[in-house]
Amino acid sequence: MYDLHTRRHALALVDQGRSLNSVSKQTGISRHALRSWQTRIEPLSRASECPRCNPTPDSAIPLGAYAYLLGLYLGDGCISEQSRGGYALRVACADAWPGLIQACQTAMASVRPENKVCIVQNQGCVTVTCFSRHWPCFFPQHGPGRKHERRIELALWQQDIVDERPWDFLRGLVHSDGCRTTNWTERTVGGVRKRYEYPRYFFTNTSADIVRLYTATLERVDVEWKSCRQQREAQNISVARRASVELMDRHIGPKY
Repeated sequence: MYDLHTRRHALALVDQGRSLNSVSKQTGISRHALRSWQTRIEPLSRASECPRCNPTPDSAIPLGAYAYLLGLYLGDGCISEQSRGGYALRVACADAWPGLIQACQTAMASVRPENKVCIVQNQGCVTVTCFSRHWPCFFPQHGPGRKHERRIELALWQQDIVDERPWDFLRGLVHSDGCRTTNWTERTVGGVRKRYEYPRYFFTNTSADIVRLYTATLERVDVEWKSCRQQREAQNISVARRASVELMDRHIGPKY
């Protein structure tokens, strides 16, 4: 006989996307027992291990980490169902930004401390990945098809988190689909041609809903923005006013 702690630990390993055979070899528990626990006690463990599975969801989610991860997911993230059960949350991060990769890992581990976060190296980028049965609980925006082809709205509890931690949410969006750059222009002053440089933030996304979430949150923290004209389908949002850029620098800053 195994106590409840042992059963939940074994099921947590299965939740990471590992096979029953692998967990059986590590723990010494038979695959038959693991399979029976999945059907008999998994509904109880779901509620105890996932704050979103309770009939009345609790506030155990780390707000800053979740708001940041939500921004990353809406930008460069996806959730896919696995053939052997569970889901994989994947966020693509460019190799050029090791600080972003680390921040993404930390946020995932904070939101799902029971599950392992791994890095999958691709050409020019990595995919920060975490397996869990509960990712659709945390991101109800998950659904078939591409994000920009379906309606994206925040649940009330998600909006409450964004309202409380708007800068973490904005930082996730900018780290995924935005950048801080330096623009320049030339003007003639007193007969002399002078070059002027100024910092600017851009955010580009094809989903009109995600762009609205971004701009609405900018307005909530008193950041002025404007939409840039362009020929492609994606929308490009610019923040160039000095006071607004200073706010963005204070709370977000360039990728690193």
